[in-house]
Amino acid sequence: MFTRLAIRRMLSAIQKPQVECVFHDDTNTCCYIASCNQTGHAIVIDSVFDYDPINHRTSTTHADKLIDKIKAKNMTLDYILESHVHADHLTGAQLLKKAFPNAKSAIGFNVVKVQETFSKALNLKNISLKGLEFDLLLKNEDKLKVGNMELRAIHTPGHTPACMVYVLGDAVFTGDTIFMPDFGTARCDFPGASAEQLYDSIRKIFELPETNRVFVGHDYGTESRKVAWETTVHAEKHHNKQMNMKTTKEDFVAWRKGRDAKLSLPKLIFQSLQVNLRNGLLPEPDSSNVVYFRIPINLL
Repeated sequence: MFTRLAIRRMLSAIQKPQVECVFHDDTNTCCYIASCNQTGHAIVIDSVFDYDPINHRTSTTHADKLIDKIKAKNMTLDYILESHVHADHLTGAQLLKKAFPNAKSAIGFNVVKVQETFSKALNLKNISLKGLEFDLLLKNEDKLKVGNMELRAIHTPGHTPACMVYVLGDAVFTGDTIFMPDFGTARCDFPGASAEQLYDSIRKIFELPETNRVFVGHDYGTESRKVAWETTVHAEKHHNKQMNMKTTKEDFVAWRKGRDAKLSLPKLIFQSLQVNLRNGLLPEPDSSNVVYFRIPINLL
């Protein structure tokens, strides 16, 4: 017979997944491996396919690191998740799918809106416009099984229409919706973005248990601290410098729009979109078997 204490400890272990950040220095991306303690079943969130924009070369360095870690711990990779269509790095989803053929790739259902917008803007071909490049399109409150744990998807538009926050046990993966408390919140100046929606989305995060761990999508460090990626719902609710429980929607929207008007585009936005809209596939090579990116002038 199990004692009540033993049962509580077992339930606590089930609800507290192991989380490892595999940080990508070149793009300051926080990529995560999260796993069920009881079964070793795992997910990867926001992987990276290395791309050098100076020498225009790709490499699998970061993806190989992820693959090696997962295999070394004998994990079963169930899902390769994207928090949104990234504009600052290329996803490594296809590299992971090759290494783990049974893993399913997933992204928010509104990826179709992002595909429609940018396939027209960049005159891209070979995009389904229906999200068919991904195995799963997740809607708000969809659930996925990860070992003995349940993953919950929360639709959090604002930064992009397709943004999703993922909750696995006590771990909350926010993507670019919200960052470390001393860094703030996501920009809202891309096509289909909305500061009003971002405010409402962040309030959804604030409704989660305050003790839940929060894992952000990027961090750049500050003058007073090194790069970090883990905080709590409590810290975000009460100490996020751009939006917390005391911030009104009117004030946040006004500030966010003013701030975004001064920002430059991410340096890899056009390369990233052409890969990430296709779930990590590079553009089709031309007749001489060379792959090209389209880089428009004066588009955004």
